[in-house]
Amino acid sequence: MDFTYVYRLLIAVVIMAAFLALVLLLKGQHYLLFSFMILICSILPAYWQFERDTVSTQTLMFIAVLIALAVAGRVPLAAIPSVQAASFVIILSGISLGPELGFITGSTTALVSNMFLGQGPWTPWQMVAWGLMGLTAGLLTNTKISRSLIFMIVFSFAWGFVFGWIMDLWYALAYVSPLTIKSFLLAYASSFPFDLNHALSNAVLIALFYKGWLKLFSRLVKKYRILPTK
Repeated sequence: MDFTYVYRLLIAVVIMAAFLALVLLLKGQHYLLFSFMILICSILPAYWQFERDTVSTQTLMFIAVLIALAVAGRVPLAAIPSVQAASFVIILSGISLGPELGFITGSTTALVSNMFLGQGPWTPWQMVAWGLMGLTAGLLTNTKISRSLIFMIVFSFAWGFVFGWIMDLWYALAYVSPLTIKSFLLAYASSFPFDLNHALSNAVLIALFYKGWLKLFSRLVKKYRILPTK
């Protein structure tokens, strides 16, 4: 495991926690724009690093295929609340390619799929949420726990809620007024059924298809020399 990404993730969590405390203390109406700026600043460095890295044509093609699969898993199911087959593909992408490309796959999936479903100020939040999903899955690359089906079911189930909580923060900042601790918690509580749908769909897809897809992805990575990021 590359602990550089662990440190980056911890820093991101600390920044988000500090930011959350700040917006709860703000009395004006500028925190939504402020949050948007912070999200953009958190996404750009990952793409800047990806641009500077030497990436083979095979790797780029594989990432493009994974993003297409994730988009195909999201757009047709958009009518079913919070059932996100895209999350399954993003988790597999992180496990197969590592944290950096896992983040790129997850965040780009949100951007591309919203070209069909509608772009808006929620897009950067989805990019961060799915990007972090791919990044954390990538931290498990080549570890024993990544081969444990039970662990991966729990991991994917938990991420169904974490994704929802990140998006709940967007909802609270955009629509909840006045923003207080009580109204903030109520906004989170109201999204529980949707987060549960996401968590359950993740767990079911992992339980049914994880082993087969992981074997397929691993074979493709080895055959075409698509190495996980270091």
